[in-house]
Amino acid sequence: MAPSAGRVVVVGGGHNGAICAATLARAGRDVTLIEARSTLGGCASTEEDLGARFNICNCDHTMVRALPLMSELGLHEHGLEYVEPEYSMICAFHDGSRPWLFHHDVERHLETLSVTHPHWVEPYRRYLDDALPVAKLLVEIIQEQPSLGLLGTVARMRGRGARRLLAWSRASARGVLESYFDDWHLWMPAVATGPTVWGTPPETPGTGLAAAGYATRHTVRMGRPIGGSGRLVDAVEASFRSAGGEVVLGRRVISLQMDGARVTGVVLDDGRIVEAETVVAACDPQRVFSDWVNEVAAGAAEQVAQWRSRPEVDGYESKLDMVVRELPVMRHARELHDLIGEVDLLGPTTVVSPSPDELAEAHRLRERGEVVERPTLLFNCPTAVDPEMQVRPDEHVLSLEVLFTPYNHEWSTSAEPERWLTVLESLCEPGTLRIDRWRAMTPDVYEREFLMHRGHTPAFAGAPLHTLVGRPPELTRYRTAIDGLYLSGAAAFPGAGVFGGAGRNAARAVLNAS
Repeated sequence: MAPSAGRVVVVGGGHNGAICAATLARAGRDVTLIEARSTLGGCASTEEDLGARFNICNCDHTMVRALPLMSELGLHEHGLEYVEPEYSMICAFHDGSRPWLFHHDVERHLETLSVTHPHWVEPYRRYLDDALPVAKLLVEIIQEQPSLGLLGTVARMRGRGARRLLAWSRASARGVLESYFDDWHLWMPAVATGPTVWGTPPETPGTGLAAAGYATRHTVRMGRPIGGSGRLVDAVEASFRSAGGEVVLGRRVISLQMDGARVTGVVLDDGRIVEAETVVAACDPQRVFSDWVNEVAAGAAEQVAQWRSRPEVDGYESKLDMVVRELPVMRHARELHDLIGEVDLLGPTTVVSPSPDELAEAHRLRERGEVVERPTLLFNCPTAVDPEMQVRPDEHVLSLEVLFTPYNHEWSTSAEPERWLTVLESLCEPGTLRIDRWRAMTPDVYEREFLMHRGHTPAFAGAPLHTLVGRPPELTRYRTAIDGLYLSGAAAFPGAGVFGGAGRNAARAVLNAS
């Protein structure tokens, strides 16, 4: 059966899939977006439960704001607006050490640091001298499709951090950070929001670009969509529909329809066939090659076999959503207020880091399906800076992400989620954390409710040099060895978190091939 001329099917309605579909539709392509759940958004969603509104994952948007999506997709016209907390991150520690605050503006940041940790200011300045050019170059790279031509551009940028970018990409995050900072309290938050979120020890070679994390936060300002993280996807969906795009909800793709070596459409779980000239899979590539491919042409056999032979990865992140009638008081609030005056300590995300030894123990316990006593935490109160997140004006929402919480833990009988409330309570002034109701999103729940295989969402892990030269091609050039099949989603460059670059790049790859 011949494919529908020009039609594109995008499978997976997370933010990458929605961005890919909207970009294609606004370029004039006939696009159908298929999502297995009843709504679009995936882990970027905001949903109602327990009489409150919760973000499925962390609500901080940074790198997605480095892309020109607002103008390209008309997102402001479709209702997307951001609120920007004064401080984007509070760095706290289980050992009770004095926290430090992160400000997007470099001078404001250094001014605050000079009050809370004056002996850190000069090391941080030296770090910024080296790291800011790397961060700015990274932001330039992620706005373009990776290519050999872009590699030549990078090679010519010797004075703008290119050499350091390539050197850091081969090094370990811990090695790079310790070359600037001799106190782990200064570098561990960069590990928490980098390698720990990626599920990788900071000593691992190839994680070194995490050291540019602080500088990137100075380059691209963090913001939160007013009304919740899901407002991003709502705006993208509105942009897509206004361009004539079709959305199919509540249907899973069970296989690709093939004509010899070429894709001609997808088969849905109700037996329907949606014909298309091009299919973009904005979901887990391993599931695509393992579950959807029945006929394998000779030219694609090696690529399919490689994906099918990859070890499966277990999820390791959990999230507690809580509703309170009164906001808790953080135990470090009085000290910080005495030093820097009144500041919102609940709106920004507080990253609570363990010591390096405790993190190493967390990695060891994760392999056994156990959770360390004091895990890495990311805590905030979305309603503190965004009243539109409130369902009732007398209630607030608290969010707590917990790492590592392995999929192979016995969640059905576990006391772990409730124990995390005790850990959180230890970070607050006694008696101020009074939770009215709460829920736990553990890896088994993400698998059941969000169709994430073994509770894991894949993330692109390639080094910049590999990306620029096109390795692996299906994740950096988005086109697979199966004619007409493209990949997008968090597993493709630039991957991970609320980013959208993979969706935008995959759409441009499809358009360039037309």
